[in-house]
Amino acid sequence: MERGKMAEAESLETAAEHERILREIESTDTACIGPTLRSVYDGEEHGRFMEKLETRIRNHDREIEKMCNFHYQGFVDSITELLKVRGEAQKLKNQVTDTNRKLQHEGKELVIAMEELKQCRLQQRNISATVDKLMLCLPVLEMYSKLRDQMKTKRHYPALKTLEHLEHTYLPQVSHYRFCKVMVDNIPKLREEIKDVSMSDLKDFLESIRKHSDKIGETAMKQAQQQRNLDNIVLQQPRIGSKRKSKKDAYTIFDTEIESTSPKSEQDSGILDVEDEEDDEEVPGAQDLVDFSPVYRCLHIYSVLGARETFENYYRKQRRKQARLVLQPPSNMHETLDGYRKYFNQIVGFFVVEDHILHTTQGLVNRAYIDELWEMALSKTIAALRTHSSYCSDPNLVLDLKNLIVLFADTLQVYGFPVNQLFDMLLEIRDQYSETLLKKWAGIFRNILDSDNYSPIPVISEEMYKKVVGQFPFQDTELEKQPFPKKFPFSEFVPKVYNQIKEFIYACLKFSEDLHLSSTEVDDMIRKSTNLLLTRTLSNSLQNVIKRKNIGLTELVQIIINTTHLEKSCKYLEEFITNITNVLPETVHTTKLYGTTTFKDARHAAEEEIYTNLNQKIDQFLQLADYDWMTGDLGNKASDYLVDLIAFLRSTFAVFTHLPGKVAQTACMSACKHLATSLMQLLLEAEVRQLTLGALQQFNLDVRECEQFARSGPVPGFQEDTLQLAFIDLRQLLDLFIQWDWSTYLADYGQPNCKYLRVNPVTALTLLEK
Repeated sequence: MERGKMAEAESLETAAEHERILREIESTDTACIGPTLRSVYDGEEHGRFMEKLETRIRNHDREIEKMCNFHYQGFVDSITELLKVRGEAQKLKNQVTDTNRKLQHEGKELVIAMEELKQCRLQQRNISATVDKLMLCLPVLEMYSKLRDQMKTKRHYPALKTLEHLEHTYLPQVSHYRFCKVMVDNIPKLREEIKDVSMSDLKDFLESIRKHSDKIGETAMKQAQQQRNLDNIVLQQPRIGSKRKSKKDAYTIFDTEIESTSPKSEQDSGILDVEDEEDDEEVPGAQDLVDFSPVYRCLHIYSVLGARETFENYYRKQRRKQARLVLQPPSNMHETLDGYRKYFNQIVGFFVVEDHILHTTQGLVNRAYIDELWEMALSKTIAALRTHSSYCSDPNLVLDLKNLIVLFADTLQVYGFPVNQLFDMLLEIRDQYSETLLKKWAGIFRNILDSDNYSPIPVISEEMYKKVVGQFPFQDTELEKQPFPKKFPFSEFVPKVYNQIKEFIYACLKFSEDLHLSSTEVDDMIRKSTNLLLTRTLSNSLQNVIKRKNIGLTELVQIIINTTHLEKSCKYLEEFITNITNVLPETVHTTKLYGTTTFKDARHAAEEEIYTNLNQKIDQFLQLADYDWMTGDLGNKASDYLVDLIAFLRSTFAVFTHLPGKVAQTACMSACKHLATSLMQLLLEAEVRQLTLGALQQFNLDVRECEQFARSGPVPGFQEDTLQLAFIDLRQLLDLFIQWDWSTYLADYGQPNCKYLRVNPVTALTLLEK
């Protein structure tokens, strides 16, 4: 029973499912019926479903049949009416066909006319459209033609502007035309062409300014020189006719006319071949010689093309290379001033151009770049100047170089470049200048001393007297009172040396000009250099003259006199330096002149040389002595050689009248002592083994002649018998032997007041043996 109930339940569920599927088939689109049918075949009751489906189909067929039977009479009536209408329609068709044939025949000409009108209208519309298109294309073509003309005439920056307008304004309006596409494709090539051509112009410009840097620098330095001369004239105007006349060559550096010209002209008129201007013509501005338009054009072009940084890097790189070339000095630069001038002109020209670029462009070069280049230039320039100036031995060339360096520094300072290191380097060159001056003046002093006659300067008129006094500060009231002709006590080398010392001071002063030094620094420099001149150069020159082999006593005496007067003139040299530097000698740290010491040393050397020379002359006379030590004859006069020697000494000491008293007295005493010593040695020399009293008598006569010379007072200032004491040893020895007073000698020996106190027992024994 339960199985029956279960089978019944399943049957009911299957029937319900089939009913649902049928409803779904009836309501679902045919394209989507597949899944529904698949669900039927998935089950096991598709047979029953087919039965159910057949039943449903039969039901629908019956409903269709009922509906058709219901409307059949109306359908029959409609067919009957339609048949009636077909006949009327045929009649109407025939009428329309006939009417159409008539209309076609009548309207054939109108159709032809309308067709012609249509073509005209079409042509008119096409022409209008063509005109409109041409009006759009003509500006493009005109701009392109203008672009080509600008490219042809090398107006590249306007060409680039035209290209920009063409690309962004005109071509977009007609971009669908093929010729526009060709233009668009050609635009990058045109840009590159403009870029390349402008770069080529820039390269030509860089090459041109490299070649003309010296001309640009020369012009800039002329302007700086003119401005400095103008400033000097303004400063010196109130002092015209003053003491500056005496220092004319100390303040003259360059002889140029004064023209005021701005060093920063904004005109760009190309690189010109400027001839040397006349003195009264205006020197053109440094920038007037250069056409900077290639730089500006190229800068604008690269800026517009978005490659400004590339252009800046290229420009700076090329200019750095040119800077290194400019800063490389020629190997023979030190030989002439023109070599230095050309070197400086090139450097100035380079930085004048860079300064102009700095101030007329925005960012092409900046201050840091300029400062970097200047630091490099400054170090290389100073190193080159140190090297090449060290080869220079001509003080005039060193002075000209200094003036050129000052002008070089002043020129660059106008353009804002720091030049303190150049002036510091000039202080180094100053020491070298001093050395070259000392070498030059060594030759000058040597020539003066070699050409001097070492005789007092004779004057025969008041004019000659004033001329000498004007050259050398000398005052002597007694000499002034003497009638003409008369003589100065010194020789010509005194005023010459004095004036050359002043010329040396002037030469030192010339170098200190325009170095921005204080008066104290200038004064200290001059005094130190002058001290070197006196203590080294002049001192060596005097010592060389004094030590010459062939110098005579007269020359030595004159040298002593001359150095005495030069020593007295040192105070006038002090005043001279004070007058030109305006620094009082009492100022703290003021260097004193050592001239007094120099001349004293020279005088002492001359005195020593006089003593030596006198002794040598005495020795020469003594070499003529020819004693016959074995003679028995008693002579009655002094030997000839001694008479000649005494005559020589008398004439020599007569020349000593102008010497200081002590010098003459010392020379005379030294000569007498040397003569006495030499005579003693002559008497005691080992070669003389025997001698007679007759020979001693002759020797005694010679000694008496010497004593007579000593008593005659050849040089004033000696006390009585002072000079005779030089011969006291000889006198006592000869008296002992000639008088044969041995008893007295032996009795008084050792007594402080004995008669033969100066007789040495050894000497007496030696002579006694002979």
